[in-house]
Amino acid sequence: MSWSFLENILSGVNKYSTVIGRIWLSVVFLFRILVYVAAAEQVWKDEQKDFVCNTQQPGCENACFDHFFPISQVRLWALQLIMVSTPSLLVALHVAYREHREAKHRRKLYEDKSSIDGGLFCTYVISLVFKTALEVCSLLAFYFLYNGFEVPIMLRCSQSPCPNTVDCYIAKATEKKIFLYIMGCASILCITLNFVELAYIVWKHLWKCFTRRFIPVEQTEALTHSRPVSIVNRFASSEPTANTNTTQPASTAENQPVQSCVTLSA
Repeated sequence: MSWSFLENILSGVNKYSTVIGRIWLSVVFLFRILVYVAAAEQVWKDEQKDFVCNTQQPGCENACFDHFFPISQVRLWALQLIMVSTPSLLVALHVAYREHREAKHRRKLYEDKSSIDGGLFCTYVISLVFKTALEVCSLLAFYFLYNGFEVPIMLRCSQSPCPNTVDCYIAKATEKKIFLYIMGCASILCITLNFVELAYIVWKHLWKCFTRRFIPVEQTEALTHSRPVSIVNRFASSEPTANTNTTQPASTAENQPVQSCVTLSA
């Protein structure tokens, strides 16, 4: 199975993601897709041929294999990877819609087409909710279909057309169990990252709305408080000039009698 198409999709979404979203993409590439392609696909390659029961009854092995594995574990794993990666494509499609809108109107409609605000914020939240829900549903499907994440070496089967209860053996049971544990831990890590990213972008959006609403009010209040101070300073600066003008005629008037007395004595 070729995973290049999924790699191209996730690589395109990477530039529109947050820091936590890029960590999620790294986990998906390294611990899920790479592990699946490099090792897990080979472990489950011939699982039906390696499923052996101690009977010669025709059709018994097929009936028992279908009973214990209604869907192949490795195919369910691949289906999970495709489902949890597809919602990220919604973000890339929304950004492409913004670019198409700007090209249609031939003017800049957005400050930053990839900024997570407005309709893109809702799209991003919906993609995170879908990814988390699909991850949880996949883990529950693994748990209830295969009675947990254990892979027993021997299974007892009494399905028709088996003549009696027969013992069936699973090849590479321990190795398969280890890979299922890796898959489960990676899924739980991705779910945690989705919750953290959802809380981060919601908090960031609320903080942006708070600053837009309340910071301009504080600036206007600061301006209104500063205006009376400027008026008082203006009157205070004009008072000394008035005092100097009134004192000057008084000093000249006081000097005139003195000068007249001096002339009389002369």
